[in-house]
Amino acid sequence: MKRRKYLVPVLIVIVLIAIIIKSQFPKLYIATGYGAKAMATAVFVSGREPQLVQTIDLNYSIVKYTRSKIDFKNKSVTTSFWGLAKQTAVFREGLGCCLIGNTPADLIQKFSFTPPLQKRAGLWRIPWPNGDQIKDTIFPEIDIVRLNGIIDSAFGSPSVDKRRTAAVVVLYKGELIAEKYSQEMGITPDTRIWGWSISKSIMNAMAGVLSRQRKLDVNATAPVPQWLNDRRRDITINDLMHMSSGLKWDEDYGDISSVTTMLYQSADCYKAAIDNPYNKKHGSEWKYSSGTTNILSGVMRNLIGNDQAYHEFPYREIFSKIGISTMLMETDAAGNFVGSSYSNASARDWARFGLLYFNNGIWKGDTILPKGWVNYTRTPAADSKGEYGAQFWLNSSKTLPDAPDDLFYCDGHRGQRIFIIPSRNLVVVRLGFSEEGFDHNLFLKEILNTIK
Repeated sequence: MKRRKYLVPVLIVIVLIAIIIKSQFPKLYIATGYGAKAMATAVFVSGREPQLVQTIDLNYSIVKYTRSKIDFKNKSVTTSFWGLAKQTAVFREGLGCCLIGNTPADLIQKFSFTPPLQKRAGLWRIPWPNGDQIKDTIFPEIDIVRLNGIIDSAFGSPSVDKRRTAAVVVLYKGELIAEKYSQEMGITPDTRIWGWSISKSIMNAMAGVLSRQRKLDVNATAPVPQWLNDRRRDITINDLMHMSSGLKWDEDYGDISSVTTMLYQSADCYKAAIDNPYNKKHGSEWKYSSGTTNILSGVMRNLIGNDQAYHEFPYREIFSKIGISTMLMETDAAGNFVGSSYSNASARDWARFGLLYFNNGIWKGDTILPKGWVNYTRTPAADSKGEYGAQFWLNSSKTLPDAPDDLFYCDGHRGQRIFIIPSRNLVVVRLGFSEEGFDHNLFLKEILNTIK
C-alpha cells in the first residue's frame, strides 16, 4: 500500500517532466546551436581558451547549461544540453565556422578560401590608420588622463562583473588616442572579436561599393527569382537596406522564431529568409530583421555572379584598402556571408571600419563608397522614428540622450558598438561579451566631456 501511495505522485511528476521536455526540446537546439557556433568561432577563429569561452561568453541564459566537446584535429565543436539536442559546428579556412546540421562534416570542410588581406607582419612600421604605428599626437583640448580613467571604468573582473567589456578604442580626428583590452579574458590588440550585428553595416559597405561600380541600384526591385510570381516582386533593394520589406518576420532569440530557425536550423540563411511570406506593403513599416540583411547578402552574391569573386569582394574592395587585416567574415554551409551576424575582427580594425564612415567613404583620397552614400546610410527609414537608417542605427530620436544628434552607429549583440560622431571628431568602439549593467549613454557622455 505504501508503494502505491508514492507511485502515483512519482508517475505524475514523470509525466509532467516528459511533457515539459517535449514542449521545450526544440528550444534546446537554439542553445546548443549557439553554443557550438560561439565556441568554434572563439577557439578556431579568435584563438581563445575554451574554458574562458565557457565561463565568460556562454555563461548566460540556458546556454550556460550546455557543454561542448572540441575536436582540435578536425576543427569541430559538438555541443549538447545534458547529452541532448546535439549540434556540431566546423571550421573552414577563410570561411569561418558554421553549423553542419545533418550534412557530413567532411563535405562542408572540403570548401576553403584564402582572404586576400595584407599580412600582419610589419604593420607596426606602417603609420596608423593603414598600419599599427601609433603617432604620439597631443591634442591639448583633450583631458587624456580623465579619458583613460573613463575607459578603465568600462572594464571589471569578468568573474564578478557582468559588463564583461573586452576592448575599447577611441579615435579623435582619425588618430588612435586611447585603447584598453581585457587581459583577464585573454584579449589583445590582435584578437578577433565577434561583431554580431555590426556585420549588418558591412553589408551596407558592400552595397555601397557595388553601387559605385554600377552593379547595384538601390531603387531597383530586389532580383529574387522566387518572388516574381507574388506581391514580394515589388520589394526594392532600398526597402531591404532600410528593413522595410514588409515580409513577415519574428526577431525573437528566446524561442523558435524566424531568426533562430535561420541561424541555428538552416544550412542556407538566404533561402530561409527569402521564404518568408508577404505581410505588409513594402516600404510602409520598419521592422528590425536579420533575415533582411541575409537577403541582401544573397542578392549581392547573385549580382557578383561568381562565388570566388563574391568571397573575395569585401576583402579586395574594402578591408585591404583601409588597413583592415584581421577581418574574417563567416559564411553559412551554403557559402553565403551571414551578413546579419557573423564577422570577426580586432578592435582596431573595427575602429578602422568606423573611420571609413567618419571620412564619408573616402580613405586617403581613395573613394571606397560613392559620393552621398554615407548621407544615404544616415537617412532614416520610414516609420523608424529616426532610429534606423540603411543597416546603421541613428540618434535622431535621441535614443542616446546625451550624445549628439548626428551620431550614427553599428550595434551588435552583447554590447558591440561602433559609435561615429562627426560633429565631435570621434569614433568610439566598445566590444564585449555582455552589456548587463553597461550604460552606453553614460559612457559616451563621459568621453565627450573630456573634450574641451
